[in-house]
Amino acid sequence: MTSTDSAAQKAPDKAPAKDPWDLPDVSGLVVGVLGGTGPQGKGLAYRLAKAGQKVIVGSRAAERAAAAAEEIGHGVEGADNAETARRSDVVIVAVPWDGHGKTLESLRAELSGKLVVDCVNPLGFDKKGAYALKPEEGSAAEQAAALLPDSRVAAAFHHLSAVLLQDPEIDEIDTDVMVLGEERADVEIVQALAGRIPGMRGVFAGRLRNAHQVESLVANLISVNRRYKAHAGLRVTDV
Repeated sequence: MTSTDSAAQKAPDKAPAKDPWDLPDVSGLVVGVLGGTGPQGKGLAYRLAKAGQKVIVGSRAAERAAAAAEEIGHGVEGADNAETARRSDVVIVAVPWDGHGKTLESLRAELSGKLVVDCVNPLGFDKKGAYALKPEEGSAAEQAAALLPDSRVAAAFHHLSAVLLQDPEIDEIDTDVMVLGEERADVEIVQALAGRIPGMRGVFAGRLRNAHQVESLVANLISVNRRYKAHAGLRVTDV
């Protein structure tokens, strides 16, 4: 027996690599949407609920949330932001950028232990169009992580058209969702949620330190949409 043969015999068998498309069953999770009365939040709530997910939409005012939930249908409930956070397993943050920090800071206790998915895009607008803002923390997602030390923060759902999400005549949303996070298990939960929406797929896109360029890309998509009168999304090729 050669030394090479001996070494091969002693080497332990490696476990097969995990299939990146082997995602968890998330059908039993309750999803809360902070900012669920706005176009993006309402559209995400509608698509997830239509796919069979239990969804609660949140607002600063419970009555506004209840009205939005009734409009969305599909069993969606409405509550104030604090109750939405408490009752949900996964919380999507879809509030306007200018209220992002204050909203999350006020819900730190309610969001403790939760998986928080930030889809906020820090943008400015002037006569030249949309442009990206750079938060002090680096991105909206990193700001969320800094404000919510007891939560698990991921980032996703940035590049979706609110118009398409809310259109009941459209059965499938032809797009990929770039998902960022620190823990693989959390990222896979978000990927699986995205995959529940027909036509949509969640794709891992790095850790939260890479969130700024993902959030910023929305400014480019807004420019595309204005020029071509479209509702552009993204597809990642060769995966």
